[in-house]
Amino acid sequence: MKFSAVVEISGLAGIADPEGQTIERSLPALGFDHVEHVRVGKLIRFEIEAADKPAALEQCDELCRKLLANPVIERYDVAVTP
Repeated sequence: MKFSAVVEISGLAGIADPEGQTIERSLPALGFDHVEHVRVGKLIRFEIEAADKPAALEQCDELCRKLLANPVIERYDVAVTP
């Protein structure tokens, strides 16, 4: 069975986010004075073949742990739909 997977990767709390900080510093010049705590992450979409939803989630989790995310500085959330 084919599943659509969405993986959202974001930095762990307490880990510096230079890209988010750069965006946050630029916002007042564009008229966005009340935006704070900007964090930048990644959203990855793909299709995966698996026997069922639990198997698809397990495969996605392994893919994240081995390749897509750095568990030392990042966390990830996975969603799969048939």
